[in-house]
Amino acid sequence: MAKGPGRRGGGGKAQDPAHRLLADNRFARHQYEILETLECGIELLGTEVKSIRAGQCNLRDGFCLIRNGELQLHNVHISPHSHAGRFFNHEPLRVRRLLAHRKEIDKLRVALEQKGLTLIPLNVHLKGSWIKVTLGLGKGRKLHDKRHEEKRKTEAKEARAAIARY
Repeated sequence: MAKGPGRRGGGGKAQDPAHRLLADNRFARHQYEILETLECGIELLGTEVKSIRAGQCNLRDGFCLIRNGELQLHNVHISPHSHAGRFFNHEPLRVRRLLAHRKEIDKLRVALEQKGLTLIPLNVHLKGSWIKVTLGLGKGRKLHDKRHEEKRKTEAKEARAAIARY
């Protein structure tokens, strides 16, 4: 079966360089049930842009908060750029501002005030020449929910394999 754009592995169409996946948070989809997604821009320094384009971004522990009416990205590690000196480089875990419309931020604020919902970065990708972040509004999964989801995926995979055999 061909995989969708931005997925690793062979198969499918060649990836469009204008819409390239730079970092993916696959762990977030296991830990959270994603209810809604939002694509927004990110305010970066020059060395951060170069590091992200080189694939040096880790979203696994990242989360988003709304502070002073701004959307902020916390705990996302962007490695220092290898060809820049220590003085000109950026701090790997600094808080980064996300760029979204006021209505979108207000809508997220209302959703985050509900119990158990959180905002997590799902992936970082190129859209044209801009680096964008896809955020997911998610509800944490319990252990039994994770097991049920894993069982459902295994059954679907086995069904696809049986169909392919015959």
